[in-house]
Amino acid sequence: MSFMSEFKEFAMKGNVVDLAVGVIIGGAFGKIVDSIVNDLVMPVIGRVVGKVDFTNLFVMLADAPEGVPHTLDALKKAGVPVFAYGNFITIAINFIILAFVIFLMIKQMNRLKRAEAPAAPPATPEDIALLREIRDSLKK
Repeated sequence: MSFMSEFKEFAMKGNVVDLAVGVIIGGAFGKIVDSIVNDLVMPVIGRVVGKVDFTNLFVMLADAPEGVPHTLDALKKAGVPVFAYGNFITIAINFIILAFVIFLMIKQMNRLKRAEAPAAPPATPEDIALLREIRDSLKK
């Protein structure tokens, strides 16, 4: 078997294709969850807490050069080490939402699998059972 035909056989297996589709959809789904967290959830939480923008919650670990605004992006561009705990809170909430949605999806898939479980085979008709019994007794 040539290298290319072996690779083609490997790449076309159902598991590899399913994995590729899962990774692509997961990446797109991750962007959707990022948008939900950053654009919908965090502004509401910030408003409830007191007009706090979580992306700009940080602690400078060194002095900033003169003329650099005290925003997270400007300090990072200037090379100032910062402890960006607000960004971490946003990413942690993002993870919790994503994990919860995946949990719900897997729970639903398991429920569907249980519903599709094959039913017990129907009981053998009485005449067939009697014929089998006669056959078995004749074998003795």
